[in-house]
Amino acid sequence: MSSPPPAIDFVRYSGRRGVYWIRHAYTMLSAQRARWLLLLLIYYPLLGFIDLVPFVGQLAVPLLKPVFAVGFLAAAWAQERGEAPEPRHLFKGFRANLWALLLLGAFLLVGLTVAVFGSALVDGGKLIGFLTNPPAPPSISADGGTGAAAATDGSEAEIVLSDPRVQAGMLFAVACGLPVVMALWFAPALVVFQDCSARQALATSLRAALANWRPIAVYGLLLFFWGGVVPGIAAALIATAAPKSLAFVIALLALFPYVLLFTATLHISDYVAYRDIFHAGEEGAAAPADEK
Repeated sequence: MSSPPPAIDFVRYSGRRGVYWIRHAYTMLSAQRARWLLLLLIYYPLLGFIDLVPFVGQLAVPLLKPVFAVGFLAAAWAQERGEAPEPRHLFKGFRANLWALLLLGAFLLVGLTVAVFGSALVDGGKLIGFLTNPPAPPSISADGGTGAAAATDGSEAEIVLSDPRVQAGMLFAVACGLPVVMALWFAPALVVFQDCSARQALATSLRAALANWRPIAVYGLLLFFWGGVVPGIAAALIATAAPKSLAFVIALLALFPYVLLFTATLHISDYVAYRDIFHAGEEGAAAPADEK
Protein backbone atom coordinates (compact mmCIF):
# COMPACT_ATOMS: atom_id res chain seq x y z
CA MET A 1 0.00 0.00 0.00
CA SER A 2 1.50 3.30 -1.11
CA SER A 3 2.07 5.96 1.52
CA PRO A 4 0.12 9.25 1.21
CA PRO A 5 1.98 12.19 -0.33
CA PRO A 6 3.78 14.41 2.20
CA ALA A 7 1.89 17.43 3.44
CA ILE A 8 2.88 20.73 1.86
CA ASP A 9 3.83 23.49 4.27
CA PHE A 10 2.39 26.97 4.01
CA VAL A 11 2.53 30.22 5.98
CA ARG A 12 -0.34 31.86 7.87
CA TYR A 13 -0.58 35.65 7.65
CA SER A 14 -2.46 38.47 9.32
CA GLY A 15 -5.17 40.33 7.46
CA ARG A 16 -3.06 43.18 6.13
CA ARG A 17 -1.05 40.74 4.00
CA GLY A 18 -3.93 40.86 1.51
CA VAL A 19 -2.96 44.46 0.76
CA TYR A 20 0.57 43.33 -0.13
CA TRP A 21 -0.70 40.75 -2.65
CA ILE A 22 -2.51 43.40 -4.67
CA ARG A 23 0.17 46.08 -4.26
CA HIS A 24 2.99 43.77 -5.36
CA ALA A 25 0.91 42.42 -8.24
CA TYR A 26 0.35 45.97 -9.47
CA THR A 27 4.08 46.66 -9.16
CA MET A 28 4.79 43.66 -11.40
CA LEU A 29 2.16 44.86 -13.86
CA SER A 30 3.66 48.37 -13.96
CA ALA A 31 7.05 46.93 -14.90
CA GLN A 32 5.63 45.03 -17.92
CA ARG A 33 2.30 46.70 -18.58
CA ALA A 34 2.17 46.27 -22.36
CA ARG A 35 3.15 42.59 -22.16
CA TRP A 36 0.48 41.74 -19.60
CA LEU A 37 -2.22 43.60 -21.49
CA LEU A 38 -1.23 41.71 -24.63
CA LEU A 39 -1.76 38.42 -22.78
CA LEU A 40 -5.26 39.55 -21.75
CA LEU A 41 -6.12 40.63 -25.29
CA ILE A 42 -5.20 37.14 -26.49
CA TYR A 43 -6.71 35.16 -23.61
CA TYR A 44 -10.21 36.60 -23.36
CA PRO A 45 -11.03 36.66 -27.10
CA LEU A 46 -9.70 33.09 -27.26
CA LEU A 47 -12.04 32.06 -24.44
CA GLY A 48 -14.90 33.83 -26.21
CA PHE A 49 -14.15 31.96 -29.43
CA ILE A 50 -14.08 28.62 -27.58
CA ASP A 51 -17.36 29.48 -25.88
CA LEU A 52 -19.00 29.93 -29.30
CA VAL A 53 -18.16 26.39 -30.45
CA PRO A 54 -21.52 24.57 -30.72
CA PHE A 55 -22.40 21.93 -28.12
CA VAL A 56 -18.98 21.82 -26.40
CA GLY A 57 -17.89 25.43 -26.02
CA GLN A 58 -19.70 26.27 -22.80
CA LEU A 59 -18.38 23.09 -21.18
CA ALA A 60 -14.86 23.53 -22.52
CA VAL A 61 -14.35 27.03 -21.07
CA PRO A 62 -14.50 26.05 -17.36
CA LEU A 63 -12.51 22.87 -18.09
CA LEU A 64 -9.72 24.91 -19.67
CA LYS A 65 -9.63 27.78 -17.18
CA PRO A 66 -7.15 26.06 -14.80
CA VAL A 67 -5.02 25.17 -17.83
CA PHE A 68 -4.84 28.79 -18.94
CA ALA A 69 -4.39 29.92 -15.33
CA VAL A 70 -1.02 28.17 -15.48
CA GLY A 71 -0.14 30.46 -18.37
CA PHE A 72 -0.45 33.56 -16.22
CA LEU A 73 1.42 31.83 -13.39
CA ALA A 74 4.23 30.94 -15.81
CA ALA A 75 4.36 34.51 -17.11
CA ALA A 76 4.66 35.87 -13.56
CA TRP A 77 7.27 33.21 -12.72
CA ALA A 78 9.28 34.28 -15.78
CA GLN A 79 9.03 37.97 -14.93
CA GLU A 80 10.22 37.28 -11.40
CA ARG A 81 13.40 35.91 -12.97
CA GLY A 82 14.05 38.86 -15.25
CA GLU A 83 12.22 37.67 -18.35
CA ALA A 84 9.28 39.34 -20.08
CA PRO A 85 5.79 37.78 -20.10
CA GLU A 86 5.13 36.41 -23.59
CA PRO A 87 2.10 34.96 -25.42
CA ARG A 88 3.74 31.51 -25.43
CA HIS A 89 3.45 31.45 -21.65
CA LEU A 90 -0.35 31.28 -21.97
CA PHE A 91 -0.10 27.73 -23.30
CA LYS A 92 2.30 26.35 -20.68
CA GLY A 93 -0.54 24.49 -19.01
CA PHE A 94 -0.99 22.27 -22.04
CA ARG A 95 2.50 20.89 -21.42
CA ALA A 96 2.48 20.69 -17.60
CA ASN A 97 0.35 18.00 -15.91
CA LEU A 98 -2.52 18.63 -18.33
CA TRP A 99 -4.67 15.77 -17.04
CA ALA A 100 -4.55 17.03 -13.44
CA LEU A 101 -5.41 20.55 -14.62
CA LEU A 102 -8.40 19.26 -16.59
CA LEU A 103 -9.59 17.47 -13.45
CA LEU A 104 -9.44 20.83 -11.68
CA GLY A 105 -11.57 22.27 -14.48
CA ALA A 106 -14.09 19.46 -14.04
CA PHE A 107 -14.19 20.21 -10.32
CA LEU A 108 -14.86 23.88 -11.11
CA LEU A 109 -17.67 22.99 -13.52
CA VAL A 110 -19.37 20.53 -11.19
CA GLY A 111 -18.81 22.60 -8.04
CA LEU A 112 -20.27 25.83 -9.40
CA THR A 113 -23.16 23.97 -11.05
CA VAL A 114 -24.04 22.35 -7.72
CA ALA A 115 -23.75 25.75 -6.00
CA VAL A 116 -26.14 27.40 -8.47
CA PHE A 117 -28.65 24.54 -8.26
CA GLY A 118 -28.40 24.76 -4.49
CA SER A 119 -30.19 28.11 -4.72
CA ALA A 120 -33.39 26.14 -5.45
CA LEU A 121 -33.41 25.02 -1.82
CA VAL A 122 -34.01 28.65 -0.87
CA ASP A 123 -36.00 30.22 -3.72
CA GLY A 124 -37.84 27.21 -5.12
CA GLY A 125 -35.94 27.29 -8.43
CA LYS A 126 -36.69 30.90 -9.42
CA LEU A 127 -33.04 31.83 -9.97
CA ILE A 128 -32.37 28.71 -12.05
CA GLY A 129 -35.46 29.44 -14.13
CA PHE A 130 -34.29 33.00 -14.72
CA LEU A 131 -30.78 31.86 -15.74
CA THR A 132 -31.98 29.07 -18.05
CA ASN A 133 -34.79 31.12 -19.61
CA PRO A 134 -33.83 34.80 -19.36
CA PRO A 135 -36.02 37.54 -20.84
CA ALA A 136 -35.40 38.24 -24.52
CA PRO A 137 -33.13 41.24 -25.26
CA PRO A 138 -34.89 44.51 -26.09
CA SER A 139 -36.07 44.68 -29.69
CA ILE A 140 -35.50 47.84 -31.68
CA SER A 141 -38.62 49.19 -33.35
CA ALA A 142 -38.68 50.93 -36.71
CA ASP A 143 -38.56 54.36 -35.11
CA GLY A 144 -35.50 53.46 -33.06
CA GLY A 145 -37.37 52.90 -29.79
CA THR A 146 -37.41 49.75 -27.78
CA GLY A 147 -41.17 49.50 -27.51
CA ALA A 148 -43.47 48.06 -24.88
CA ALA A 149 -42.03 44.55 -25.23
CA ALA A 150 -38.62 45.75 -24.10
CA ALA A 151 -40.13 47.51 -21.12
CA THR A 152 -41.93 44.32 -20.19
CA ASP A 153 -38.73 42.28 -20.47
CA GLY A 154 -36.82 44.77 -18.37
CA SER A 155 -39.55 44.82 -15.75
CA GLU A 156 -39.61 41.03 -15.65
CA ALA A 157 -35.87 40.86 -14.96
CA GLU A 158 -36.13 43.56 -12.28
CA ILE A 159 -39.04 41.76 -10.62
CA VAL A 160 -37.18 38.45 -10.50
CA LEU A 161 -33.89 39.92 -9.24
CA SER A 162 -35.60 42.10 -6.63
CA ASP A 163 -37.47 39.13 -5.15
CA PRO A 164 -36.09 38.61 -1.59
CA ARG A 165 -36.23 34.83 -2.04
CA VAL A 166 -34.17 35.05 -5.25
CA GLN A 167 -31.66 37.34 -3.55
CA ALA A 168 -31.42 34.89 -0.65
CA GLY A 169 -30.95 32.07 -3.16
CA MET A 170 -28.11 33.99 -4.82
CA LEU A 171 -26.40 34.51 -1.46
CA PHE A 172 -26.80 30.82 -0.66
CA ALA A 173 -25.30 29.89 -4.05
CA VAL A 174 -22.33 32.19 -3.35
CA ALA A 175 -21.84 30.59 0.06
CA CYS A 176 -21.92 27.13 -1.53
CA GLY A 177 -19.49 28.19 -4.25
CA LEU A 178 -16.97 29.81 -1.92
CA PRO A 179 -15.31 26.54 -0.82
CA VAL A 180 -15.01 25.59 -4.49
CA VAL A 181 -13.21 28.83 -5.26
CA MET A 182 -10.93 28.47 -2.23
CA ALA A 183 -10.04 24.89 -3.16
CA LEU A 184 -9.20 25.98 -6.70
CA TRP A 185 -7.34 29.21 -5.94
CA PHE A 186 -3.86 27.75 -5.43
CA ALA A 187 -4.54 24.35 -7.00
CA PRO A 188 -3.19 25.05 -10.54
CA ALA A 189 0.05 26.45 -9.05
CA LEU A 190 0.40 23.43 -6.75
CA VAL A 191 -0.06 21.09 -9.71
CA VAL A 192 2.60 22.70 -11.91
CA PHE A 193 5.09 24.04 -9.37
CA GLN A 194 4.93 21.25 -6.79
CA ASP A 195 3.78 18.33 -8.94
CA CYS A 196 0.66 17.65 -6.85
CA SER A 197 -2.18 15.47 -8.00
CA ALA A 198 -5.50 17.21 -8.55
CA ARG A 199 -6.85 15.80 -5.29
CA GLN A 200 -3.85 16.86 -3.20
CA ALA A 201 -3.78 20.30 -4.84
CA LEU A 202 -7.46 20.94 -4.08
CA ALA A 203 -7.13 19.76 -0.47
CA THR A 204 -3.95 21.78 0.12
CA SER A 205 -5.36 24.90 -1.48
CA LEU A 206 -8.49 24.70 0.67
CA ARG A 207 -6.47 24.22 3.88
CA ALA A 208 -4.15 27.12 3.04
CA ALA A 209 -7.05 29.40 2.12
CA LEU A 210 -8.93 28.61 5.32
CA ALA A 211 -5.78 29.17 7.38
CA ASN A 212 -5.33 32.54 5.66
CA TRP A 213 -8.96 33.66 5.76
CA ARG A 214 -8.03 37.05 7.22
CA PRO A 215 -5.74 38.23 4.38
CA ILE A 216 -8.10 36.62 1.88
CA ALA A 217 -11.01 38.59 3.34
CA VAL A 218 -9.02 41.83 3.08
CA TYR A 219 -7.95 40.88 -0.45
CA GLY A 220 -11.59 40.21 -1.40
CA LEU A 221 -12.77 43.53 0.03
CA LEU A 222 -10.08 45.38 -1.91
CA LEU A 223 -11.06 43.59 -5.10
CA PHE A 224 -14.68 44.56 -4.51
CA PHE A 225 -13.66 48.19 -3.96
CA TRP A 226 -11.33 48.53 -6.95
CA GLY A 227 -13.30 46.23 -9.24
CA GLY A 228 -16.84 47.21 -8.28
CA VAL A 229 -17.14 50.41 -6.27
CA VAL A 230 -14.61 52.55 -8.17
CA PRO A 231 -15.84 51.77 -11.72
CA GLY A 232 -19.45 51.97 -10.47
CA ILE A 233 -18.92 55.47 -9.14
CA ALA A 234 -17.09 56.51 -12.31
CA ALA A 235 -19.91 55.15 -14.51
CA ALA A 236 -22.51 56.96 -12.40
CA LEU A 237 -20.62 60.27 -12.69
CA ILE A 238 -20.29 59.86 -16.45
CA ALA A 239 -24.01 59.04 -16.74
CA THR A 240 -24.80 62.22 -14.81
CA ALA A 241 -22.47 64.54 -16.73
CA ALA A 242 -22.58 63.17 -20.28
CA PRO A 243 -25.44 63.38 -22.78
CA LYS A 244 -27.75 60.40 -22.31
CA SER A 245 -27.22 59.15 -25.86
CA LEU A 246 -23.41 59.10 -25.44
CA ALA A 247 -23.06 58.14 -21.78
CA PHE A 248 -22.65 54.41 -22.40
CA VAL A 249 -20.02 54.88 -25.12
CA ILE A 250 -18.07 57.41 -23.05
CA ALA A 251 -18.18 55.15 -19.99
CA LEU A 252 -17.02 52.17 -22.06
CA LEU A 253 -14.10 54.07 -23.57
CA ALA A 254 -13.12 55.61 -20.24
CA LEU A 255 -13.34 52.45 -18.13
CA PHE A 256 -12.04 49.84 -20.57
CA PRO A 257 -8.33 50.60 -19.92
CA TYR A 258 -9.01 50.62 -16.17
CA VAL A 259 -10.78 47.24 -16.36
CA LEU A 260 -7.86 45.77 -18.32
CA LEU A 261 -5.34 46.97 -15.74
CA PHE A 262 -7.49 45.70 -12.88
CA THR A 263 -7.93 42.29 -14.53
CA ALA A 264 -4.21 41.97 -15.21
CA THR A 265 -3.46 42.81 -11.57
CA LEU A 266 -5.96 40.16 -10.50
CA HIS A 267 -4.24 37.47 -12.58
CA ILE A 268 -0.79 38.41 -11.31
CA SER A 269 -2.00 38.47 -7.71
CA ASP A 270 -2.79 34.74 -7.95
CA TYR A 271 0.93 34.07 -8.37
CA VAL A 272 1.93 36.63 -5.73
CA ALA A 273 -0.38 35.08 -3.13
CA TYR A 274 0.72 31.53 -3.98
CA ARG A 275 4.38 32.51 -3.89
CA ASP A 276 3.94 34.32 -0.57
CA ILE A 277 2.04 31.51 1.16
CA PHE A 278 3.89 28.45 -0.14
CA HIS A 279 7.40 29.78 -0.81
CA ALA A 280 7.88 32.45 1.85
CA GLY A 281 11.55 33.29 2.31
CA GLU A 282 12.69 31.21 -0.66
CA GLU A 283 14.49 32.49 -3.75
CA GLY A 284 11.44 31.63 -5.85
CA ALA A 285 8.93 28.99 -6.71
CA ALA A 286 10.20 25.87 -8.43
CA ALA A 287 10.10 25.77 -12.19
CA PRO A 288 6.90 24.67 -13.91
CA ALA A 289 6.79 20.95 -14.64
CA ASP A 290 7.76 21.26 -18.30
CA GLU A 291 10.90 23.26 -17.40
CA LYS A 292 12.29 20.92 -14.74
